[in-house]
Amino acid sequence: MLTWEATGVGSQPGQDHLEAARLVFGELPDLPYLPELPARGVGADMIGRTAGLLVELPVEVQPSGWRLTGRPGRDHQRAVDHLRRDLDGLEEVGHAYEGPLKVQVCGPWTLAGALELRHGDKVLSDHGAVRDLADSLAQGVAEHIAEVRRRLPGVTEVVLQLDEPGLPGVLAGTVPTASGFGRLAAVEEWRVEASLRRFPAPIVHCCAPSVPYDLLRRAGVRGVSVDASLVRRRDEEAVGEAVEAGLLLFLGVVPGTDTRLPDVGVVAKPAVELWRRLGFPAERLAGQVVLTPSCGLAGASPAYARAALAACRKAARVLRDDPEAGGAE
Repeated sequence: MLTWEATGVGSQPGQDHLEAARLVFGELPDLPYLPELPARGVGADMIGRTAGLLVELPVEVQPSGWRLTGRPGRDHQRAVDHLRRDLDGLEEVGHAYEGPLKVQVCGPWTLAGALELRHGDKVLSDHGAVRDLADSLAQGVAEHIAEVRRRLPGVTEVVLQLDEPGLPGVLAGTVPTASGFGRLAAVEEWRVEASLRRFPAPIVHCCAPSVPYDLLRRAGVRGVSVDASLVRRRDEEAVGEAVEAGLLLFLGVVPGTDTRLPDVGVVAKPAVELWRRLGFPAERLAGQVVLTPSCGLAGASPAYARAALAACRKAARVLRDDPEAGGAE
């Protein structure tokens, strides 16, 4: 049975990378992760942080956002420095840790919809450029995972999460052009499937409506991470087929920004009720469902971020110990 109970999506509030790492390892002993701190600014945001991993595709910041460039400059170096500092902190805090560890990067399609070509539109507008970007990212991710393993030799497995909040828009043809006056053409599903297969058994996180569950299942991903409040009844057949195929379901059950958190039974309730509607045996619930916040916690207060992760961990024990009673009032 899966031993992961709960984890976070990735981002944390504040700018103290050591404190963020201590929080994650303290509250999420089953599946801690390398925290992201976008409040630090340029190069710490999701796009810049991941762009810093690209191999032979340097980036810079323009008024319109991140853009590919001819050679590495100050912006690219900031992204590299932020990640190196985070890895230093990870090594300091987690040096004695033994177990799985999750790392997060922006997925190739959200990245392609955000990055601009050197002299033109979004990378997403050019199939060849998207292919080159995905290849570069896959190589950079492999090197990143190897670096994590080198720094933390007790890590038994590095779990890769691809953040793809922009994927539904890529498939629907709603991503704006660089000018903002038009929309880029919808991308064929086979292209998305092929690109996702370049990455080692990823968890794909998409905290947006219209998650393409069937596509992700066909692409062979290990699991899907979603906001439970955005799972509609019309999605449930596809969710059920994904679960039946063995995919893990990372369910976001607490908000990513400050609110009053309910009792742990109520926190667990969306997972329990979805599982019942899908018709799977209660004893399988804890083996395929991991509880998380609904999205990253960058916009939360430090106190709430700690409480949200603790709530996910405690609610996950309800799924494990008494799944039939979970969610009872």
